[in-house]
Amino acid sequence: MNKQPLVEKASGEKEPFDPEKLRNSLRRAGTSDDITEEIVAGILLQLQPGMQTSEIYRKAFSMLRKHKNTNAARYSLKKAIMELGPSGYPFEEFVAQVLAHQGFDIQVGEIMQGRCVTHEVDVVATHNNTQYLVECKYYNSQGKYANVKVPLYIKSRVDDIISFREKLPEYRETRFHGWIVTNTRFTDDALQFGRCAGLHMLSWGVPKNKSLKDMIESTGVFPVTVLTGLNAKQKTYLLDKKVVLCRQLREKEYLLNELGFQGSKKRKILQEIDDLL
Repeated sequence: MNKQPLVEKASGEKEPFDPEKLRNSLRRAGTSDDITEEIVAGILLQLQPGMQTSEIYRKAFSMLRKHKNTNAARYSLKKAIMELGPSGYPFEEFVAQVLAHQGFDIQVGEIMQGRCVTHEVDVVATHNNTQYLVECKYYNSQGKYANVKVPLYIKSRVDDIISFREKLPEYRETRFHGWIVTNTRFTDDALQFGRCAGLHMLSWGVPKNKSLKDMIESTGVFPVTVLTGLNAKQKTYLLDKKVVLCRQLREKEYLLNELGFQGSKKRKILQEIDDLL
């Protein structure tokens, strides 16, 4: 096997380009083997030492979009999550909906009394006799990771809430857990401390086979920012209208009229949504 040139990740770290990673990403998006190999071959022809992985992604996305928008949308999922900013609210709502579609009863932005002070919890997710206090750490850059300060801070908040709530009669049979969700990654220290402290740690790639990416794909809860037929301004308009999910836009398709979509252009957006769902 020929040695591949070094490419630069969002973190600044450099590593040899791995064609198999690209193949796996394309296949996860539902891309056929023929098109996958065509795109990998095209990337290899354009590959230069020191090329940024973000540039490789853009080239692959552009090639894929020429074949099928839905596959391109699935392939762009990680970038679409990044576009849920600049505030963290849309990401919190998105995480809540992912959990809701997995059977949790959810509440967003709850003010909860602790033993010492009150706290605002991003998402409260309840299933059977277990209640999860979920904190969402959103970053709009792939090079930013949740460091050890995040679980240290959240652990203290969760403990304060639990120490108050577990003494209430209505929660006598309830178990409580803290949960941290991030759209990027945890540093090694953050992951080690969080797990040791009993927090549920969920990132784009952790835990293996049960990561945020896996949960999104298994529930089919896609953010509206994944749609390839919308530009950045149009996506921001929908987020401002509290439309975070593709399925929410399907239910409020009149918003496409407000954005100027009519006739075949509107039908194309709706078809892309239906194909994703």
